[in-house]
Amino acid sequence: QVQPVESGGGSVQAGGSLRLSCVASGYNDCDYMSWYRQAPDKEREHVSQRYSDGRVWYGEAVKGRFTISRGNAKHAVYLQMNNLRSEDTGMYYCETRCEYGGSWFTYLGRGTQVTVSS
Repeated sequence: QVQPVESGGGSVQAGGSLRLSCVASGYNDCDYMSWYRQAPDKEREHVSQRYSDGRVWYGEAVKGRFTISRGNAKHAVYLQMNNLRSEDTGMYYCETRCEYGGSWFTYLGRGTQVTVSS
C-alpha cells in the first residue's frame, strides 16, 4: 500500500477557484477520505470528509464554498474550492482510513500547497 497522493494545489487570487485531487491506491476498502489543511503557525484544521456511503461533511469555514466529491478511481476524491480567501492558504493533506491485510490503518498524504493572495 502507498500513502494517498494529492495534486491540484497552486496560487490564485482571492475569489478564484482550485480543484484538489486525492488518490489512494492498493487498498481493499476505505471507509472515508478527508481533507485537512495547515497554515504556518496554526493547528491542523479538518476541512471536509467523504464517507464510503456517500455522506459528506464540511468544516464551518468552508461550507458553501468547497465541495467534496467522488473521484474517478476506486478510492479518490476531489475538493472543489470556490471563492477562495487568503485564510484558505495552507498545505492541504488527504487522509484516508483503509483496510489492508485484514487490519485498518489511517494514511496521510504529503500534501499540496494552496496559496491565495488578496
